Amino acid sequence: MNKTNLSLSLFGLFVLSASLIAAAAPAEESPARWYEDGKTLVAERRAALDEPGEARNVILFVGDGMSLATVAAARILEGQLRGETGEENLLYFERFRHTGLSKTYNTNQQTPDSAGTMTAMATGVKSFAGAISVDSEAVRGDCASMAGHERVSLLDLAELGGLKTGIVTTTRITHATPATLFSRSVDREWETDRGIPPSQRDSGCRDIARQLIEYRPGSIDVVFGGGRRAFLPSDETDPEDPDQRGHRGDGRNLIAEWQAMHENGRYVWNREGFETLPDFADGPVLGLFQPSHMNYEHDRPDDVAGEPSIAEMTVKSIELLEDSENGYFMLVEGGRIDHAHHANNAWRALTDAVAFAEAVQAADEMTGEDTLIIVTADHGHALTFGGYGKRGNPIVGLAERPKEDGKGDGGLLRDENDRPMTVLGYANGPGYRDGERPDFDEIDPRDPDYLQESAVGLWSGTHSGEDVPVYAQGPGAGVIHGVFEQNAIFHAIVQAVAPLRETAASLAGEDGLPDVGKLNCRVQSSSATDC
Repeated sequence: MNKTNLSLSLFGLFVLSASLIAAAAPAEESPARWYEDGKTLVAERRAALDEPGEARNVILFVGDGMSLATVAAARILEGQLRGETGEENLLYFERFRHTGLSKTYNTNQQTPDSAGTMTAMATGVKSFAGAISVDSEAVRGDCASMAGHERVSLLDLAELGGLKTGIVTTTRITHATPATLFSRSVDREWETDRGIPPSQRDSGCRDIARQLIEYRPGSIDVVFGGGRRAFLPSDETDPEDPDQRGHRGDGRNLIAEWQAMHENGRYVWNREGFETLPDFADGPVLGLFQPSHMNYEHDRPDDVAGEPSIAEMTVKSIELLEDSENGYFMLVEGGRIDHAHHANNAWRALTDAVAFAEAVQAADEMTGEDTLIIVTADHGHALTFGGYGKRGNPIVGLAERPKEDGKGDGGLLRDENDRPMTVLGYANGPGYRDGERPDFDEIDPRDPDYLQESAVGLWSGTHSGEDVPVYAQGPGAGVIHGVFEQNAIFHAIVQAVAPLRETAASLAGEDGLPDVGKLNCRVQSSSATDC
């Protein structure tokens, strides 16, 4: 055989091998296996600890799209905003004792979306992109396929276990990450009834906003975020913006319905209302501060009606939850880090990441040794960080070379055509300029509205598929180390909190998974033995 034929043969074997690898998803993968593997991993890690710890409260912080590159760049920006060089800085949660890396892929995608990744953390079972607390045996967009594949969430376990509950997000409350806690849907896009195809509505599927208002096993004690339009009928104008109308086609005002259901409840929609909330509440609190997503932290001071920061919402939530006899569970999402990355706008992504870190600090300073705090991301983003910038180089600026031996001017790092480069960029997204480089004599990359350059043009930058960091402290945090599947975070939380652990065990079906049928039975029955 000559060299050419040998090369062709080897190439053919490579192509065949690659196709077999691509086609061969592990035969043993199943929702039950995902759940059992995560449960076993955490149980083994707890057993290896001298004091695994029992938590009373849990706060799960999710920085949406907060990749390792985002954390590194945000820590530098935070330091530089204080007048430091920045590299020596640490974001608050980077000081936590326990750290690990979470594998983020969905069951059907290497590079994941927020719905599938948060479903893993919320239910202990990995699932497909777009899944809202349904497992991988359901089919996206097919309402009938949900039957038997709806999964019990951390919020369900907390409610049934007697804990108080809270959700804080800077996105629409019906957006993918928060939605996984209180709803089940085969498509993350089904935020309102108008978002569900008529054929699927006729099959009995409810939209995500409606599921929040009708949520059982109880009433969520605190809900703060954006997304008023999903709760208002299409003929009703928004109280803050008269040009905005509701998005509901069924004519229902779900905010009014919520208020009618909760005589002692408090609904607020602007900063004035937020500031009137008491430190202790005798009923649930619902705050919806924008028609759609809340503002980026950079833009928040200019909001017409005013809205609280993520740190302020976190503090208020803890005040409203901390008197719970049995403890509390809370999710806090810095959701707009992701949105700014999609837009290739590093300034807003990083300033939102800094604000997110401030919320973690506020929570830690308010809580004690009985609180487990986990900080992570649902997925990464294709932010790049390079350029050989000197120490203290403005993180959103041009890359300046260090001076050689401390002498002379290092000058700007330049491309092969002698044009300056920035420290940060994106692999893809709207920052693509058709192969043309920006004229940095006319454009300042430190402008908050500047879009970093991307290598490939897309209307929206993509997520990234690499692992994301996990930081933890408090009772139960010792299981967070090494590299693990993302659904293990659910099990780390459940096994650290006795009421969650016991409730999950009591709901277990024949396959070992907490069963939604048993959950519904427990909600409707006064006796757990009936279920």
